[in-house]
Amino acid sequence: MADYDAVLVGSGINSLAAGAILAKAGWRVCVLERNDYLGGAVKTAELTEPGFLHDVFSAWHPLWVGGAAHAELGGDLAARGLEYLNTEFPTGSLYPDGSAAFLLRSTDANAAELESYAAGDGEAWRATAGSFFANADLSFGLLGTELWSPAGAGLALKAYRRLGRRGLLEFTGGLLVSCRDWVSETFASERAHGLLAPWVLHTGLGPDAASSGFMAQVIAVATQEGGMPIPRGGGARLADALVTLIRDLGGVCQTGADVERVLVTNGRAVGVRLAGGETVTAERAVICNVTPTQLYGRLLEDPPAELFTAGRRYRYGRGEMQIHLALSEPPGWDGDERLGKTAILHVTPGLDGVSRAVNEAERGLLPAEATIVCGQPMTMDASRAPDGRWIVWIQLQELPRHVKGDAAGVLDTGDGSWTESLRERYADRIVERLARHAPNLESSILNRVVLSPADLEAANVNLAGGDPYSGALSLDQNFLWRPFPQQPGHRTPVQGLYHIGASTHPGPGLGAGSGTLVAHELLEPPLTEKALGKLRGIVRR
Repeated sequence: MADYDAVLVGSGINSLAAGAILAKAGWRVCVLERNDYLGGAVKTAELTEPGFLHDVFSAWHPLWVGGAAHAELGGDLAARGLEYLNTEFPTGSLYPDGSAAFLLRSTDANAAELESYAAGDGEAWRATAGSFFANADLSFGLLGTELWSPAGAGLALKAYRRLGRRGLLEFTGGLLVSCRDWVSETFASERAHGLLAPWVLHTGLGPDAASSGFMAQVIAVATQEGGMPIPRGGGARLADALVTLIRDLGGVCQTGADVERVLVTNGRAVGVRLAGGETVTAERAVICNVTPTQLYGRLLEDPPAELFTAGRRYRYGRGEMQIHLALSEPPGWDGDERLGKTAILHVTPGLDGVSRAVNEAERGLLPAEATIVCGQPMTMDASRAPDGRWIVWIQLQELPRHVKGDAAGVLDTGDGSWTESLRERYADRIVERLARHAPNLESSILNRVVLSPADLEAANVNLAGGDPYSGALSLDQNFLWRPFPQQPGHRTPVQGLYHIGASTHPGPGLGAGSGTLVAHELLEPPLTEKALGKLRGIVRR
């Protein structure tokens, strides 16, 4: 008898959600993590000063709260101490001239807000929301369905029956439009453009990339409907609750367990071998939450040649930097009073500024004017810092993995590696820009910790080159084709071996989409011949 029914490699959100779902169904589950904590990119720590609880990597949980895994597990997790907080001011953009734009929590509020920027933009928002809601099940279905499966075929058939041939072509074309084209054609105000465009960075895209317009709409509507929820006490409370649930159901979650090989017998995955030589066997499934480079280049001893090559050629996206500030007082934002109440601010010149910074980063340059993602968890959760103190969480998503130069022509980038000196000097540029909008910022800094792309990769092997999304999301590595056309979806050539995580569909984020899809696939009974025949008929039509 094998040690467990399922062994999961890596303890990121997809692994923990899959493990919890399987454990609830009675499976014996083991989660193995090479680091000394569980949660992957979900980690909370006193990074700067005692009593200041920083979300070290990911920080915001709208995809989780709005996702299928939370719908299934939310009650169990709440019973284990997980509590979510939310806000009426989820996001806004702050421009160089001190003006600001905000995305709020209802269609009426957003229509009024956008109408104040330019006549007609309010009605344009109503039309956008109405059109999106009319087919929201198809849009969210695309992001929550195993596309290479009977369910994927069923979703396509549902869309065809509702929209017809021409309507389906139009809907599909809308999925591919860029954010630039969508916002420019829909809204007159550049403030509206600058409000929506930065959000495509959080999907690993840029505003001129294919499908970035669709993703901007998804995020905008999801933010309006769901806000910007965070767990009380830090993001790690989500991981803690999932781990507790798995353990309560008899499962194992182990740290310091570096998996070096997936064990395969007669074409089937039967377990894993750890770096120390220990083996852990699996009766039903081995589920790997890793990049395809790791899966086909390290964990599988003799993968098919085309997959080994595809894994080696798998492209990673731009790097990321994070700046964590412990402050003696809240930032004194100049301008709109709502700035101090807003969970996530984007400090940006607007649509063209985002586009320019993405282009500079992709050419290997440090952007002259990067998009600053300024998170303020204290707007919701006072437990994150001592009384009267404040935390700022800064994310920069437009950085090169290897630096060729500085677009501003100021910083000496040396040999292009992310040295401590380069990291801190670039962070100085960002903090100085932010301080132009909050004059007390620099004088209130008690401590600062900066994580460069190199630091992120060192902390988590899945963040290759500091790419927080575990792989570029250009069209040939997205949707149907993620991680790559040679092996899309979550199955692998090895029976019983599954691939999950940000490198797989539906991509990055804390929604636990891939883990949930694989868990439910494993729990479904095999297709009968009748069902297979029906599926073949759908494909023929």
